[in-house]
Amino acid sequence: MEEPPIIDLQSDEYFMRQALREAYKALAANEVPVGAVMVHEGKIISRAWNQVETLKDATAHAEMLCLTAAQSAIGDWRLDGCTLYVTKEPCPMCAGAIVHCRPTRVVFGCPDAKAGACGGWINLLQSNPPLNHACEISSNVLGDECLHIIQNFFREAREKKKELKAHREYRFDEEN
Repeated sequence: MEEPPIIDLQSDEYFMRQALREAYKALAANEVPVGAVMVHEGKIISRAWNQVETLKDATAHAEMLCLTAAQSAIGDWRLDGCTLYVTKEPCPMCAGAIVHCRPTRVVFGCPDAKAGACGGWINLLQSNPPLNHACEISSNVLGDECLHIIQNFFREAREKKKELKAHREYRFDEEN
């Protein structure tokens, strides 16, 4: 009897771990830690992480950068047969771009009830008659890990903001 492989290189968890690696690159660059990978025929064809602050570009979300790189890799703007893995549910901007690029499937880690556009707040990827494409959606793949990195990032950002405010108030008191 043959034993199954220790790591299934075709599983959603495997590819989400690759997206998490990209999220950690964003974290190291002090960006909101979201990462994405695009898979075609079982192989990663593009990788990206949030670079909004780095590039000074509000559209430089991991999903947008990953879509662009995947189109270049495929040689077509249509991403039929591709699966996008992203650590956080895409926002409306990214979901709109995803619909237009036409990947077959979107897999995300943690849902975003406030601003997610793949079923969290709104669902732009399915059952939307005016749009010309619908994607399969799988959610909450390694959701706890994906949520943890984002929550820690924002927790630390709030703490830094409090410390800076306290420092400014202390300096003001010292000067007066």
